[in-house]
This record gives sequence, C-alpha cells and structure tokens, in this order.
Amino acid sequence: MVASPKPSAAQLSELTTFANELADIARQAILPYWRQSEATQKIEHKFDADRSACQVESPVTAADRAAEKDMRALIEERYPSHGIFGEEFGTVRTDAEYLWVLDPIDGTKSFITGKPLFGTLIACLHEGVPIIGIMDQCVLKERWVGVKGQQTTLNGTPVKTATNSSELSTSMLMATTPDMFAPGFEADRFKQIANACRHPNYGTDCYAYALVASGFGAHIVVEADLGLYDYCALVPVVEGAGGIMTDWTGDPLTLQNHEKSKGRVVACANTKLHKEALQILNKPTSLLPCPVKMTQQVLSLQTISALGAGIIIGMLLSKK
Repeated sequence: MVASPKPSAAQLSELTTFANELADIARQAILPYWRQSEATQKIEHKFDADRSACQVESPVTAADRAAEKDMRALIEERYPSHGIFGEEFGTVRTDAEYLWVLDPIDGTKSFITGKPLFGTLIACLHEGVPIIGIMDQCVLKERWVGVKGQQTTLNGTPVKTATNSSELSTSMLMATTPDMFAPGFEADRFKQIANACRHPNYGTDCYAYALVASGFGAHIVVEADLGLYDYCALVPVVEGAGGIMTDWTGDPLTLQNHEKSKGRVVACANTKLHKEALQILNKPTSLLPCPVKMTQQVLSLQTISALGAGIIIGMLLSKK
C-alpha cells in the first residue's frame, strides 16, 4: 500500500484549530461535574483483570462519557472519513488516514477526589503516527498544544524542556504510581530507574508529561500498562518542547507499535537523559547493579552476623 502524503502546513493548521475546538467542548462537558457529589458525577467502576494492580479497577464518570460523546459527535460531523479511538466508546475506522485518539479524562481518580491533576488528551494521528497532541487541564485553564515540527505551547506561549539535568542522578522522576509496573521485569526496571534518579514523584497522570515539556523541574517520566489514548497526545507535546518520548526499547510510539510497546513509555527532557534511561530499561536483569539501599541492608546483616558470631565465640572461650 502506498503511504499517503504528509499533511501540508495548511492541513496541520486546520486540524490543530479543530483539535482546540474539541478541547473547548470537552471543557464545557467536564466542568459542571467538577467537585460535585458522587451521585452527581454518576461514578461507575470498570474492571479488567489483565491490567496492572492500579488498573484492575478504574472509575468512569458522567463527565468522561459526556466529554467523549461530544467530541466524537463533532468529529463525525466535521470529518466523517476520519477514524476515532476513544477510551469510553471504543473505535471506528481505525484504518483511516487520520485517526483521532481521545481520553476525555486522563486521571479520573484525581478528578473524583477534587485534585486538578487530570487532563483531557486529544491526539490526531496520520497513518498511525501522532502529529497533533493536546493536553487540556480545564480547571487550571492550562492547555498544552504540540504539533509535529512545531514548538509546543502552553496557553499560546512557547515552552521548552529543562536544561539543568542531563544525568539521571540529578533528575526528578515522575510516574503515576509504582503499582502500574507488573511484578518482575517492569517492577525491576522501574526500581532501578527510581534508584538512579534524584527523587521519584507520583500521582500526576498525564500532567507529569506536561511538566516535563514545560521545564518546570521534572525531567523524566517512566510508565507502563498505558492505553493508546493515555500517551498519543503527549508525544507531540513532549517532542515539540525539545524532549524525546518513546517506548522502553527506544522505538516510536505509534498505532502500529502499540502491541509491541506493551504500553511501556519513557519521556525525557533531552536525548542524553533518554539514552541513559534506555540502558537501564533494556539491560538484562543479571547485569543490573544491586540497589544502594539493598546493598546497605545486606552489609548490615553481614555485620550483625559477624558480631553475633564474635560474641558466641567469646562466650565459649570464657568458659574454658
């Protein structure tokens, strides 16, 4: 199959304007439910036994459903040939040249507890590759817009990733929760990354990537078990700010690569940081260094054992 030509500057501009329209109507649908009662939000719970510990049960609200429903309706009206991949209402025409990937509220647990660290994620993919991404925080009235080949903006002002760290040892790490990493390979790799960084921070969902893109002191995000709708919009946002965002093997995050990537994502402020992170994420378990904290615990146990043996020997000698 012959690939379709890349969208022109005029097409990108038109689609970016439309993506902002989608974000506007999502805001209108979400805000009436903000910090309202559980009955008003109409919270339901989805269960998926195949997901990580933090994803087995996930809430969904009337705000999620209303925002996605309104965005899908506008897409169908304006671009009926485009595909849609949404978290709440499934997929249509995923083989279309243009595909809109929607997460009406990324961070629903934050939303239902009144914490303004959730976001609406809107991505436009061309032939499976993210070319436009929006992360909209409707309560704080913050909107990050990333367009392939252009500078990322926050409320219209260009932003850039931080330049004060190019090593993990001086970097601030972000992740939604350590429970999102499956026991074994994923948990081991995240533990190594966390030990290598200055300090890990949790609980920010998609907002973490926006913080990295803005250079607000966050340098790296490492996550796993993400859906396509959890990360597609964030790729143009991070990369348009000078960062790099791939799967754990360094491959691009695309529709075609999603199954291979297994929802494992790493976003970094710069390529040097990204290279160091990949060395840990891809290194065989047998070659991973023993964490400093664990080493200290082992040494402490050895010291205690040696002291205990010394005391016993001393007691035996004193009886002679």
